[in-house]
Amino acid sequence: MPRWGTRRFAAIASLVTVIVVVACGDGQGADRSAQLRTPPLLRPLTPSSVAPATPASPVAPSHVPAHEPTTTVATLRRFTVLAAGDVLSHTSVIRQATSDAGGIGYDWAPMFEPVRSIIERADVAICHLETPVAPPGTEIDGVVPTFGVPAEVAVGIKAAGFDRCSLASNHTMDKGAAGIDATVTAFDAAGLGHAGMARNPDEALPSIFDANGVTVAHISATYSYNGNEVPAGEPWRSNLIDPTRIIAEAGQARVAGAQVVILSLHWGQEGNGEVTSEQRSVAEQITASGTVDLIIGHHAHVAQPIEQVNGRWVVFGMGNLLSGMGDSTDCCGVRALDGMLVRTEIAEQQDGTFVVGRPEVVPTYLTRSPYRIVSVSAAINGTSTAGTATSDELWASLQRTNAVVGAFLAPG
Repeated sequence: MPRWGTRRFAAIASLVTVIVVVACGDGQGADRSAQLRTPPLLRPLTPSSVAPATPASPVAPSHVPAHEPTTTVATLRRFTVLAAGDVLSHTSVIRQATSDAGGIGYDWAPMFEPVRSIIERADVAICHLETPVAPPGTEIDGVVPTFGVPAEVAVGIKAAGFDRCSLASNHTMDKGAAGIDATVTAFDAAGLGHAGMARNPDEALPSIFDANGVTVAHISATYSYNGNEVPAGEPWRSNLIDPTRIIAEAGQARVAGAQVVILSLHWGQEGNGEVTSEQRSVAEQITASGTVDLIIGHHAHVAQPIEQVNGRWVVFGMGNLLSGMGDSTDCCGVRALDGMLVRTEIAEQQDGTFVVGRPEVVPTYLTRSPYRIVSVSAAINGTSTAGTATSDELWASLQRTNAVVGAFLAPG
């Protein structure tokens, strides 16, 4: 899968021009422009432009200050990572999947289609599925507090360009061990990698895969199972957040050959755009160990900040990518329609270690009637569909996301 292309200044200038024209067209452009912080013109990510992480104690196997490029820089390995917010299929989303399938079966692909080209350009695209698949012979369930969604959701996620997903969430045990088995089986059938659910003890180990010749480990954990418990004698079914255990697993993954470790955490407080004390404590402990390179977070259903903690990038929360919130639940209001595609490049240094580049955010917005995930900036720019979203809705979504992660917004 190719990396996303290097943006050119002309494209950025074009976006700015179009935004001015769109904004002035309704007489409110000056007000909107004043409210938005102009995103930085990000340079192409190279070993010299990636800010090196601060070394941590006691172990920092993959973070050391970057060396100046030399004539051998072209041989250094690198890969791009894209992560997305929650995929939470409430009843209204499942009904849309039925409609998009022509009334027979389920098809999630059309809902992802407007952002597919962005997702598939990443070398590694990671989603977060918050709902288990319904076990064979059981009814489809898209109603809180339990979920059991059609297996076709995995096919749609794969068609969207994703390579893998984190699966540990507060809904992991909604359908018990049978739900975990059905979910992992559906992912395997769709050709998707996964972490956070396991059918056996071996699958509970960090998921290790190749990215452009780099060995990468993926770990997924959640803060709770909504009062449910894993089956007796099967603690490996999923992972609760335990910094000591996560650090140990990351270290084991490195012993097994992992050169980069990515951690997905289902944490925080629903509807709260602020980083909670629990999130910060967990992030501090894990990043201080030096065993994890990048943390990507979910569960709040609204955008949360991006920060460097102990020199490691932590994306605390990416909001929702796809959910029925607003139609099926009361959580989070219009903010539940906002999401973030967060991408970065991880680059090898001269000594063989790897550095995670500064993340950049592509804001997304979920339209309804029909459900479609659109790129906010591209829709405003006129280079991609806006679905049924109005100009006012897109600008309001951009303002909300900008207020949380404005310094990280991708140009164009």
